[in-house]
Amino acid sequence: MILILRHIALLAAALAAFAAYAQAPQKIIAGKSFIRFVTKQMNVPVEGQFKKFDAMVAFDPAKPHATHADFEVDVASIDLGTEEGETEARRKPWLNVEIFPKAKFVASAVKQVAPGKYEATGPLTIKGATQTIVAPFTLSDAGGARTVEGQFTMKRLQFKIGEGVWSETDTVADEILVRFRFALPPQ
Repeated sequence: MILILRHIALLAAALAAFAAYAQAPQKIIAGKSFIRFVTKQMNVPVEGQFKKFDAMVAFDPAKPHATHADFEVDVASIDLGTEEGETEARRKPWLNVEIFPKAKFVASAVKQVAPGKYEATGPLTIKGATQTIVAPFTLSDAGGARTVEGQFTMKRLQFKIGEGVWSETDTVADEILVRFRFALPPQ
């Protein structure tokens, strides 16, 4: 009987250690992660990405409500494929990177909506403006690595992206599709 109790105690301790580890914040693997976006200029899709970003994520699929995730993007790292476009995007009417060098998202709530499918809700702050967004994502585990992938649509004018003459949506659409993939270290 004492031997069985010891095994149960060891198993309980191992499970508790695993649960604590699974919820410990993890830094994303930048080289296997991305934040990309698509907007339309004169009704033609324009794709871009941010090359520098970071995140700390504590996520347990069994307890999505206990998730804590902070994402920060260096907006000056915008990559549009042309130096002229990137220089313009960094200027005051667009991202104003001198005054607002970072964009930030904090997942304040996460819920499971189907097996392997979730929604993260929280404040997104860009250029000093904050809006609550909902970002649907999928979760996959393969080879001990965890990948979170999803997309959401945002409206640039809610974040003051494209002020003044650029606030008209005839030339640059208001909607921006944001796609993301975040790889987390093996557990």
